[in-house]
Amino acid sequence: MGTTNIVDYARRDEMTDALTELLKTGAQQLIATAVEAELVSYLAQFTGLRTDAGHAAVVRNGHHPARPFQTGIGPVSVRIPKVRSKDGTPVTFRSALVPPYVRRTKTLEAALPWLYLKGISSGEMAPALKVLLGPDAVGLSANTVSRLKRDWANEYEAWKGAELDDEPIVYIWADGVHSGLRGEDDKLCALVIIGVTARGKKRFLAIEDGVRESTQSWREVLLNLKSRGMNAPKLAIGDGAMGFWAAMDEVYPETRHQRCWQHKTMNVLNCLPKLSQPKAKAALHDIWQAETKVDAEKAFDLFIKTYEPKYPKATLCLQKDREELMAFFDFPAQHWQSIRTSNPIESAFATIRHRTKRSKGCLSRDGMLHMMFKLGQCAEQNWRKLRGFDYLAKVITGVTFKDGIETTNPDQITA
Repeated sequence: MGTTNIVDYARRDEMTDALTELLKTGAQQLIATAVEAELVSYLAQFTGLRTDAGHAAVVRNGHHPARPFQTGIGPVSVRIPKVRSKDGTPVTFRSALVPPYVRRTKTLEAALPWLYLKGISSGEMAPALKVLLGPDAVGLSANTVSRLKRDWANEYEAWKGAELDDEPIVYIWADGVHSGLRGEDDKLCALVIIGVTARGKKRFLAIEDGVRESTQSWREVLLNLKSRGMNAPKLAIGDGAMGFWAAMDEVYPETRHQRCWQHKTMNVLNCLPKLSQPKAKAALHDIWQAETKVDAEKAFDLFIKTYEPKYPKATLCLQKDREELMAFFDFPAQHWQSIRTSNPIESAFATIRHRTKRSKGCLSRDGMLHMMFKLGQCAEQNWRKLRGFDYLAKVITGVTFKDGIETTNPDQITA
């Protein structure tokens, strides 16, 4: 009865990894060798200095106490040599590889605000890094994270003033992104504009604080873009917010307008009873998924005739933007998927809403704006070029498209 098949493992409460320990040992030896090489180079400059007795004036004098240095593979102990002068001249050896008071590598230090950005709050930073780097991880307080986040503000201010005349912008998407804030009566409304360049690359052009998407707020954003050298885009895509379109007519009157079909569909369906929405949604899809503008006009008229008697509010919502909803037919068909909606902004900022909930709204107004900027930079790295980007040059030069197909000028036809 005294036998058992339970094996008691030593140090079962600690995670051990022979490979990691080997890497730490190797890193410690490499650091020690590199610091020794620095010391030899430092002492070489005092070779000519001698005491009255003919001995070297500057010599080694042991080591400072070992201190842990946080790296990506965990803490590594570092011992820095000391020197002393025999003739009373003050000398101090400082390692360039391991500067004084530095307790972590630059790559690890740069990772701290990114962990916060991705969902780890300041208060949870130390426990999270102890799991990654081991129980000896120290010096990773919330104050450290807060100090490192200040760099975002400097990056954001520099980005806002960067010139935009390096290459023309063909299309822009605009939208207002709302997020909750701590201690604020009003939600932050970030006015966001994404543009696509002549080479098909998408980029953020503006992420600025606004007042409920007002015309004045959008005017300030657009005037700032114009002062930085942005040309007049060929097409602007956005929802029905009147502030943006009024400001566009003032600052870039030559730019054509395209209403977002996703927003328009939602607005129209909100005017219909729930039982009628599936069928109405299919009818709306028949409009913007039509092969030609003529077919779309027919589907549009059919929707109006079908729903106007019972639901005049829904048909009025659709009909008031009829011309702007059909603008995409005059651009290359390869671009239709992208220019019919403002989805590039919606998808990019989905993570922002998630991050706001994760931090329970404990962000200042500037902090939220800077977070949006940094998350936007993350999103940019994963964006693909616009489908059919080789047609953008034709759009810039004014080539005419009908139903998404390039039209041929009769004067250019040769016999």
